[in-house]
Amino acid sequence: MRVVLVAGTTETADVPGISAAGADPELMRHTPGADLDIVTHGEPTLAPVVPVSPSGCPTPAVATRAARELLGFDVVCVDAGIAGRTGSPAIDVGNGPGADVREPTAVPDAEETYERARELGAALPDDRLVIGETIPGGTTTALGVLRALGEEPSVSSSLPENPLDLKRRVVAEGLDESGLAPGDAAGDPLRAVAAVGDPVLAAVAGLTVGAVESGTTVTLAGGTQLAAAAALVRHAGVDAPLTLATTSFVAADDSAGIAGLTDSLGVDLTVTDPGFDAVEHPAMDAYVAGEAKEGVGMGGALRLVDESAAASMADLRERIVDVYDRLLAGREPGEDASGGGTATSEAPEPER
Repeated sequence: MRVVLVAGTTETADVPGISAAGADPELMRHTPGADLDIVTHGEPTLAPVVPVSPSGCPTPAVATRAARELLGFDVVCVDAGIAGRTGSPAIDVGNGPGADVREPTAVPDAEETYERARELGAALPDDRLVIGETIPGGTTTALGVLRALGEEPSVSSSLPENPLDLKRRVVAEGLDESGLAPGDAAGDPLRAVAAVGDPVLAAVAGLTVGAVESGTTVTLAGGTQLAAAAALVRHAGVDAPLTLATTSFVAADDSAGIAGLTDSLGVDLTVTDPGFDAVEHPAMDAYVAGEAKEGVGMGGALRLVDESAAASMADLRERIVDVYDRLLAGREPGEDASGGGTATSEAPEPER
């Protein structure tokens, strides 16, 4: 079993108010690289940010890192178009960040990214892959893809109050610029990604198709972004069994409609409650209040702990506090790794 984390960037995240990324898009661009570093090294290395919001809500990478420390699972990082830097070894399948979905083409190299990722998915020598992602702004691009495919048009958010109206306006403008009406890309998933998606969706879909075609069991670890990737897989004509492992925070978000979406796609849904309400600590308080919700494979990491006889959810909560405190030692929440600025971002599943 291996956890695969796909990282990338989309200029859609720069739209004011669309993510929980705060006022500094430049720092936000470093979030995917920092997330990979946290999961692989325990802290940012080359990425100059610690993705923790001013409220103290940490990137979901903290939970995935904590689970890795407890369980020792292997991680493969995939670069689908990171704008910032990372100190984590990453397999490159992309050709750079995605454009704003309001441009005529958001991912011009969608097919190439998909095919490279498909080859990688087929080549990984594992009987099970757990695939997660990190890309600020990704719930909006997920909404765009779902609309283009003619699927359930609702997604979650990293914000307690989901800015769905804004996301829908941005997606509608993007579809118009691309010359698409809702449902026009049904059965043509790469057209949907190229028009209004992001490079991470292209890579996750390719990885999934390549893996299941080679006989590997795939668990998509995340929320509505990973559900959008599942929709791409289904529209590619692949009907192999898929599981989506998400958090109780996404499942409780009525605006996301995750249960209905996965049911319509024939995807098994597993929901794990990490019991964050049992502990008063900044590493967990904001999640309970509705911030972040998912990302960086958090839902899959929780599921792995829940399945394991080696660790309990109480062990995970304790380890999350430890990882958080190590990560923020000597810094205030929201301070970047260089000692200044604000390091907030859309919780990669924008559910950030």
